[in-house]
Amino acid sequence: MDTLNNVKTLLGIEEDDLQDRPLTIIISNVRAHLTLWLKKHTDLKEIPEELNFIVEELAIARFQRIGSEAMKSESVEGHSVTYNEDDFAPYLSILSAYIPYDEEKKRGKVCFY
Repeated sequence: MDTLNNVKTLLGIEEDDLQDRPLTIIISNVRAHLTLWLKKHTDLKEIPEELNFIVEELAIARFQRIGSEAMKSESVEGHSVTYNEDDFAPYLSILSAYIPYDEEKKRGKVCFY
């Protein structure tokens, strides 16, 4: 299954293509954002296959946030939702495995005055 079909299945969208265009845009944006993050922090130029689940999960989260994009939290009739400011925060422990370890950058300096 491709990412769009996986996302639609997880959202419970069956036999319906009315949401395909916004979902395709969201998936494309998530891929672009993750690709930029990987380029900045790693030596990867594209998203490894094993990280596609992050694209799917973030696409679902962003789709469910349509209409609430700028909000940090929302409360309606006793139901309260708080949104992450950084969508990648829950995945940093996984993504950090792709960051190359540089021994030179890990060395600190001690100054005595």
